[in-house]
Amino acid sequence: MTGKLGLAVLLVPTAIIVVVALGLLVARSSGAGQPKVGLTAEAALESPSGDSMGTVRFRQAATGVLVMADVKGLTPGGHAFIIHEAGACTPDFSAAGDHFNPADVQHGLVHPAWKGDESGGGHGGDLPNIYAAADGSARADFFAVGVTLDMGPRHSLFDADNSAIIVHEKPDSYGEGESDTGNRVACGVIRPR
Repeated sequence: MTGKLGLAVLLVPTAIIVVVALGLLVARSSGAGQPKVGLTAEAALESPSGDSMGTVRFRQAATGVLVMADVKGLTPGGHAFIIHEAGACTPDFSAAGDHFNPADVQHGLVHPAWKGDESGGGHGGDLPNIYAAADGSARADFFAVGVTLDMGPRHSLFDADNSAIIVHEKPDSYGEGESDTGNRVACGVIRPR
């Protein structure tokens, strides 16, 4: 009887280990907690008068979102290019609200308040400026790590009121205070594709 009991005790832990290992394998293969690589979204940019000003496309990667802009009708030079907190451009571009800032952090891509060991940066919606050529066209690709196209996470562009992309009249200084970027000259609601 001692031999049978010893065998039973030995089998139970082995069965538990097998079940736990299978559970971990299923979780890992289903991508639980991992971004859904390949998700896409798009925003059709319009001027305040409703004229088409181009398209911004978004593609989910493992560690962030690739943002691809093809814009026209801008004044030559730099323009702030920022994801805003609400997916609304009408009745006017102020409907898009403030910068998309799910982590409640300071504005800007670079400023002295950041420390080298901090994982955070500026607002999730803070992107590099775009620069229009003499003909008013701008083409740019960026990689944004502070946003996701996945539904559910706090930094998702598809929260309760979605998000919009705004092109501003002037460039952003990237500092900790929001600089005067002038009027909002183009807006597009970001929509899943």
